[in-house]
Amino acid sequence: MSALDWLVIGSYLAGTLGLSAWLARRQQSPADYYVGGRTLPWWALAISILATQSSANSFIGIPAFVALVPGGGLTWLQYELMLPVAMIVVMLVLAPVLRGLALISVYEYLERRFDRATRQLLSAVFLLSRGLATGVAVYAAALVVQVCTGLPLAWCIVGVGGVTVVYDTMGGMRAVVWTDVIQMVVLLAGIVVCILYAWDLAGGTAAILAAHDPARLAAVQWAHGIGDGASAPLWGFVVGGLVLYVAYYGVDQSQVQRQLAAPDVKGAQQALLLNGLARFPLTLLYCGMGLAVGAVYLASEPLRAAVPEARLDYLVPHFIVLHLPAGVRGLLVAAILAAAMSSLDSALNSLSASTLRDFVEPRLGPQAPASHRLLASRLVTLGWGVAIVAFGLVVGDLASSVVEGINRIGALFYGPLLAAFGCGILDRRARGPGVLAGVAAGLALNAGLAWGLGPKLFWMWWNLSGLLAAVVVTMAVSRLLAPPAATQLAGTTLDRAMLRRSIVADRGLYGMLLVYGAAMAAVAVALGVR
Repeated sequence: MSALDWLVIGSYLAGTLGLSAWLARRQQSPADYYVGGRTLPWWALAISILATQSSANSFIGIPAFVALVPGGGLTWLQYELMLPVAMIVVMLVLAPVLRGLALISVYEYLERRFDRATRQLLSAVFLLSRGLATGVAVYAAALVVQVCTGLPLAWCIVGVGGVTVVYDTMGGMRAVVWTDVIQMVVLLAGIVVCILYAWDLAGGTAAILAAHDPARLAAVQWAHGIGDGASAPLWGFVVGGLVLYVAYYGVDQSQVQRQLAAPDVKGAQQALLLNGLARFPLTLLYCGMGLAVGAVYLASEPLRAAVPEARLDYLVPHFIVLHLPAGVRGLLVAAILAAAMSSLDSALNSLSASTLRDFVEPRLGPQAPASHRLLASRLVTLGWGVAIVAFGLVVGDLASSVVEGINRIGALFYGPLLAAFGCGILDRRARGPGVLAGVAAGLALNAGLAWGLGPKLFWMWWNLSGLLAAVVVTMAVSRLLAPPAATQLAGTTLDRAMLRRSIVADRGLYGMLLVYGAAMAAVAVALGVR
């Protein structure tokens, strides 16, 4: 790393901290801190949601999967195929209820619909799963910094996590959203620059395509992943991916919090719509980067020697170090830091919001001054930041690909979490004890499948198995109990008439998403089936 590289990186980090300090001046309450006073424009919220998905794990993990991971390739695109359908479900069923209640923690809904025990248990499940995933994200981002700077990995983990904790603790949701907008611009610039340099070094498009095994260029693996040994089965991604994305965008606090910060339900739905349209092109960029950098790897003995077989995610960082000039290296590291912090800040703010609203504020009491609750918000954020950095120091590898490891954590939990909210909104007989029993059943089944079947069952199926087990048990147990009180159903449920009106009112948007999803599938099939 040259002095110019450090100047680029330092300027980016200083600008981020300065912006957060400036935005912190407007905070007066936890609502300002966690949902920006519900005054943030929908387009900025949409970019923030997209930036959270475009993490450092995507920047280093997707290209490695496309270029090097055994069984990988363009089949990564299968992850995206059900996203438009998932967005329709979230826009139609979840967003109108959750944003309509003007929540800060999405798990507040569970107390209004069921009881406090259900709220706190589901919030704890979220905190556990998201906390683990965020620790992995810190570790993955630090790998890049370590390779590019030569600093010890522990220093890089503390540095990446520390900067994020400082600006998030200061600026809250406004800092998260507006820094995400800037970070998305930096990230896109970094991807484009990386592709252009790799394209030139590899000798152009024809040379890039010729360098790879044709099987790696096929985007669809026609398999189901249930005992067939497939590493990227289409039907596992289609079915499991639908459940995963509905849960992630619909009930995961780290995503829903941006929807809760929208001025109204329509703003939340517009933010979701933009994400439903923008994610596939962004993923195509990542895949293109993987093919281009992978072609350079196959032709470059120094790059092949630098990337250990057990650390395939080192591909992009070592490419940056070995093949990019001074200044450009700094830009690429800044882009990866932007990707890392855009994900870490959102996760950290959401962990803090759920902890404060679901566990701390009930103990502070309704009479606590807003200034005390704002201070508590910042202290909780700081506490989570320290915990996440500590976990990042010990996490190591969870899978052959860092991205896949993070998704595996979510696959264990997302089905049961989605079942709790789905039953609450759509089943007027659902009761809190039934939900708790369902969540326990879903988690137990997924844990049993992961331990008992291992690689025989493709892990994306855990999303469906957890959902089905939780729904069946919730409905069965709830019908053994008395129906819920009418006050618990007001504003927390939807009936068929409401859903029908919503479908009619927004049929144009839903139709557009379905057509777009069909076009995505056509692109994937055109790239090849194996």
